[in-house]
Amino acid sequence: MENKKILIITYYWPPAGGPGVQRWLKFVKYLPDFGVQPIVYIPENPTYPIVDENLVNEVSEKAIILKQTIFEPYQLASFLSKNKTKKMNSGIIPNQKKQSFLDKTFLWIRGNLFIPDARVFWVKPSVDYLEKYIKENNIDTIITSGPPHSLHLIGLELKQKLYLKWFADFRDPWTTIGYHKSLRLSRFAAKKHKALEHQVLNTADTIIVTSKTTKTEFEAITRQPIEVITNGYDTEQVAKQTLDTKFSLAHIGSFLSERNPLILWESLVELTQEIPDFKSHLEIKLIGAVSQEVLETIMHFGLNPYLNNLGYLSHAEAIAQQRKSQVLLLIEIDSEDTKSIIPGKLFEYMVSNRPIIAIGPKDSDFAEIINNTNTGVFLKYSEKMKLKSVILEFYNQFLEGKLQSNGVGLQHYSRKNLTKQLVSLLNKM
Repeated sequence: MENKKILIITYYWPPAGGPGVQRWLKFVKYLPDFGVQPIVYIPENPTYPIVDENLVNEVSEKAIILKQTIFEPYQLASFLSKNKTKKMNSGIIPNQKKQSFLDKTFLWIRGNLFIPDARVFWVKPSVDYLEKYIKENNIDTIITSGPPHSLHLIGLELKQKLYLKWFADFRDPWTTIGYHKSLRLSRFAAKKHKALEHQVLNTADTIIVTSKTTKTEFEAITRQPIEVITNGYDTEQVAKQTLDTKFSLAHIGSFLSERNPLILWESLVELTQEIPDFKSHLEIKLIGAVSQEVLETIMHFGLNPYLNNLGYLSHAEAIAQQRKSQVLLLIEIDSEDTKSIIPGKLFEYMVSNRPIIAIGPKDSDFAEIINNTNTGVFLKYSEKMKLKSVILEFYNQFLEGKLQSNGVGLQHYSRKNLTKQLVSLLNKM
């Protein structure tokens, strides 16, 4: 019996690095195990802010890959300022108070001229190409994954032209995502975003989201079925790591200005002053893109001597660093808009056997996951004294050689189990 064919439309794909690529890379890896043939449609010449060539080796040999050329304004804008466009492309938006005229101009252009995003020029050529491919290959199910949410417009047009089932996968929300308010949107642009979001949510046969809060938000906009399938962890081929000899607190991934946790830096400064040997053991380890504001704050607090800024590492190297570090830091923006964000790295953190210190807004969806799996401690931005006491407790366990995490129920979040959940959803339709 021939495998069921699924066409997956995604922007982020190896050699893209960062968290955006992992979700569908892993689904595609396991779909053939459940009798599904993945056909992946991606851009031929994308502008990826982060590149990880090692991930190319993880692409399933059973996947069929389709490519079409994409035009992206970032390619033109980079002539004006390559560094600024790269940062904006990767989601690092300067603090509003520190934005230069050029920053404000780029944000206004990005938010008002390219709706829903700068990949919107890929929609029409993609629809033209895929309409023909779908008919010739008897495909009856497509999945679009955003952001970029312009990819959902490809699904929208194909759904309107052809008789097929369309699943719209939202790795992040659309109009309520944290950076949306930073785009300096005109009233017309904001209204257009809302209208497109409404149209997508009410036309797709099923919406897939990564958190319960996003599901609740979308339920106010549509009556279409909404299913939660979180991100997860995969079995990684990483050699056993020797733990850092320092009391290392590691943050892995983009460290945005809005995530700058003053209560963490204040707690660390106070502990260096109050505990005689703390400063000789402390290491602040940052892996990934870090905003200048975060680095300046660390310097302002006098924590520079303890900083180990490793920059961007390949996914495999980042996993190795997770398992070497004494404590893992998970920081989310303190905003109502970010309660629904469950960082993809959380699930890799959870199986690293290292305790997590997570700081985020009240009622964060990821707080529930951390508490239920016993993989760390979640704190609100108002809980500085509690944070200080948690760091001290972990430090004392470190000194005794007993610091570790004892997670429970982690198997639910394995990429293979999540793919099984996805296939069950696909087969329902």
